[in-house]
Amino acid sequence: MRFSARNFIIILILFIGFLTFTGAFFIVQEWRQVIVLQFGEPRQVIDQPGLKFKIPFIQDAIFFDRRMLNLDPQPEEMILSDQKRIIVDSFARYKIVDPLKFFQTVRNETNFSDRFGRILNASVRGVIAQYPLIALLSVERDEIMSIIESKVVMEESKFGIKILDVRIGRTDLTEQVASNVYQRMRS
Repeated sequence: MRFSARNFIIILILFIGFLTFTGAFFIVQEWRQVIVLQFGEPRQVIDQPGLKFKIPFIQDAIFFDRRMLNLDPQPEEMILSDQKRIIVDSFARYKIVDPLKFFQTVRNETNFSDRFGRILNASVRGVIAQYPLIALLSVERDEIMSIIESKVVMEESKFGIKILDVRIGRTDLTEQVASNVYQRMRS
């Protein structure tokens, strides 16, 4: 069998048709929500699961998780009201409730982690700077956490998220403060 230009064109058309057909459909799982972009502009928000259609090469589908997500910014050194320095590792749990606002504000979860992580750390720093170390180790910790959470919740509507929980995962003394404490314990 001879391979002619006509056969080549037919194979090429079938291949392009196959790519176009497969690029026109996408699946939305139960735990996802989708924004359909047309030339980079949001056109549709899809939150129902199933097989969905988009125009190939013109529209793109951006997927967002609708499950509970974790935000864990870098631990940060903070100064308490008694001038002790501690390292605080905080975290938050959230859900994306408005994918369009989330996309318009931060575009993706990586940008969100950077921006909202700074907001979370600033809220933690602002609140615990008003308390001594002993308060973080006592029953006042619950009160401190509720104040921090209320400050963080005020920011959630700007990002299209719902804050479910904010916690201080770990607090450590800095090495200098820890060595001073251990020296006092020895004497």
